[in-house]
Amino acid sequence: MSRIAAAVVVCDDGLLVPPEATPLVVEIDGHYVWSLTPLRDGRPVSGGVRVPWPDALLPHLGGRGRVRITDAAGAAVLYDDEVRLGSGDGALAVVDRSGHRLSVDKVGHLARSFSATDASVRDEILAGTRRAIDDLSEHAGVAAYLNYGALLGAVREGRMLAHDSDTDLCYLSAHTSPADIVLESYRITRALRSRGWRVLRMSGGDVKLLLPLSDGRVCHIDVFAAFHVGGTFFQLGNRSGDLPRESIVPFSTVTLHGHEFPAPRDPEAMLAFLYGPRWRTPDPSFRYADPPAGVRRLDGWLRGFRTEMGRWTELHTGPRRRAVPRGPSGFATWVAPQLGSLPVADLGTGTGRDALWFASSGRRVTALDFSRGSLAVVRRRARRCGVAVDVDQLILGELRSTLLQGARLARDPHHLHARHLVGCLDAAALDQLWLLARMALRPGGGRLFLEFAAGDPTPSDGLVRRTPVDAVRRAIEASGGVVEHLTTGPGEDMFDLPDPAVCRIRAAWPIPKETS
Repeated sequence: MSRIAAAVVVCDDGLLVPPEATPLVVEIDGHYVWSLTPLRDGRPVSGGVRVPWPDALLPHLGGRGRVRITDAAGAAVLYDDEVRLGSGDGALAVVDRSGHRLSVDKVGHLARSFSATDASVRDEILAGTRRAIDDLSEHAGVAAYLNYGALLGAVREGRMLAHDSDTDLCYLSAHTSPADIVLESYRITRALRSRGWRVLRMSGGDVKLLLPLSDGRVCHIDVFAAFHVGGTFFQLGNRSGDLPRESIVPFSTVTLHGHEFPAPRDPEAMLAFLYGPRWRTPDPSFRYADPPAGVRRLDGWLRGFRTEMGRWTELHTGPRRRAVPRGPSGFATWVAPQLGSLPVADLGTGTGRDALWFASSGRRVTALDFSRGSLAVVRRRARRCGVAVDVDQLILGELRSTLLQGARLARDPHHLHARHLVGCLDAAALDQLWLLARMALRPGGGRLFLEFAAGDPTPSDGLVRRTPVDAVRRAIEASGGVVEHLTTGPGEDMFDLPDPAVCRIRAAWPIPKETS
């Protein structure tokens, strides 16, 4: 169903709005949920521009409520009426499990914005940000400055941006070699962990500090490396271009809600670098226009493994997770009789369906995945099922992570189980899968059990791609492995839907015989 006011339509599929080039704000029952720029986010149709609802909002759009659409300042109201969306009869509410209001953040995820945050909790966030700056300076040896949305709010509005949901810090590295910048970032991580911070590594040059708040949620404080290489300024998240060192140091100061923070020496130059010359004009739907050449460099230097991490996290934290069956896969039931007494490591564990099933028989199991969303699901389900599973992160696109897990598994011999992992990896990550197998299996005699969608690789919007069987066999053998079993035939995809060509492989990595 829909309601029409002027040229605006609100319906299950999204919004029909005038062809505006300026941002619009969407509220549900008086609470901000989303901002958009029609000509950027939608497609022209008869009567205006059709803009689909963001995927993150779809699970919440069932019921009745009042939808209001305005310009960014709230002065011009394009739409304000009661609607019924979907098949639900309850109240439209974009909230978390505790009833806290959520909105779509700048990367398309649902988060609690500062407009939905009590002043006391906001002060906890700012005090935690100040503590992070002090720990970075006194214990990690780098001087951090406030940046991105927090800096923009302080300079332009004198307060936190209503539509922002975290705080961002940067530090200007003295290094010009990406390898040295990565080493510095890991050193910083160790120092912060020694101060009691829970740290999540996002790439070779940025981490998130997790700050628990009194309202039950966890706020992220991003810590980004910034550096100059060959006269170009780079700053993690994706920024690159012309900004001299003299615009950043020595620092100035800004004040946010009574809290003083270090800031770039020329805050306006930094904000123009980040947001363009119109940074003084509020735009809650703003998106960065990152230089492609700079993005490629940052990916190659610091961040290649994160290409699809966000999409997997959305799968494991969103409604599509329910489409993955709970019971063991047919592959796991085929593997189980071949395991003997050795424990098993489930690589790319996903929802943990196979890992939990292996563990339910009393077998020791390690569940590994690169998605934190996946690992959270497995931990939660293991607690509910009352089974013991060792859950840890494995990033096959990052050599450090591969070597760490390979060494651990080499000390404690395991079998390796990997269902539909091969089709999720690029060439570099596949090479590291074979490296991991060689490290983990050669000392203890375990086996690698693979199942993957077979066939010629084709362009795909999906998360799992087809892989040529001969290429996998050759790669295993080139790394010193022996393919003991290989079959290809009808099987099932990651949702247990029929797939006409699925390959199963069992491979071993025997210790090479000494040559005289």
